[in-house]
Amino acid sequence: MESYLLIRLTSLGDIIHTLPAFAALRRHRPRARIAWIVGPGGRPILEMARGLDEIIVLGGDGWRRRLRSEERIALDFQGLLKSALVGRIARARRRIGFSRPNLREPLAGLFYSDRIGPVSEDDHVIRKNLKLLQAIGIDDETIEFPLVVPDDLVAKTRAKVEAAGFVAADKRPILLNTGAAWTSKRWRPEKWAVVAARLKSRGLPLLLLWGNEAEKAIADEVGRTAGVTRAPFLSIPEVMALLRTAALLVSGDTFALQAACALSVPVVGIFGPTNPARNGPFRPEDRVAFRQLDCSLCYKRECGNLRCLDELDPEEVASLALERLGFRG
Repeated sequence: MESYLLIRLTSLGDIIHTLPAFAALRRHRPRARIAWIVGPGGRPILEMARGLDEIIVLGGDGWRRRLRSEERIALDFQGLLKSALVGRIARARRRIGFSRPNLREPLAGLFYSDRIGPVSEDDHVIRKNLKLLQAIGIDDETIEFPLVVPDDLVAKTRAKVEAAGFVAADKRPILLNTGAAWTSKRWRPEKWAVVAARLKSRGLPLLLLWGNEAEKAIADEVGRTAGVTRAPFLSIPEVMALLRTAALLVSGDTFALQAACALSVPVVGIFGPTNPARNGPFRPEDRVAFRQLDCSLCYKRECGNLRCLDELDPEEVASLALERLGFRG
């Protein structure tokens, strides 16, 4: 029996973006044993992935022993020195990665036995990940997310947000995800407040999402200004469960956006330093707010000049949201 090890350790959104490659591998190798090594934060996502045989948590009990328990083919989707070393620790008989121009840390290539040819970084990262499978004879561009969000978790999560003050029990919420891990991806609260006020004026049921204390502060400010309920703290599975009930998500380039796309939830993406063609929504019916500037696509986590976000008009974002919901005029 063939055995594969998928390596994508961190970044929740990038873990989501690797799932279609796993799904393609499972379609083409239905009898293979497939394991995925991931950091502790990403495990809850993989626990919802249908068809995965084993989840190995980096640094968890016996993780090295589990890596070496089988003769595997390792596929490194991350392209870091750390992720490449994991394949070496696993003693995989083949260690497959991207070519040097496509690696975030080029030294990672020293630890691969096989590399595919260069791929465009302007294409969506999902398609980039699918191309890595060409090294094992799989050429499949189908985008499938094998995620199963339990119905009981959906019901419990909906009850949790209703207990926190979301009163539109019979309606699907419009979720505004006002935060982001990178400070350079965080749109200013006053801009979010304009969007919230415009959507609220249409009688739409709004709910503000957040993930850490900095994001909570933004959500609180938007909530006070626009009179919108802030959700309680939600775990990763709870966020995905709430997304399943949503009519729309408006979000920056962060996990909630990628999860919503994976769950076929309508989205409007707000992009500043990152490339929406590479990281954004991939369905033609979804919408993106983005300004191409001379400093665009810098991928800086912090920036003293946030023109890329400041030049986005909140009225335009609100109009994109209404358009995506099917409103006219």
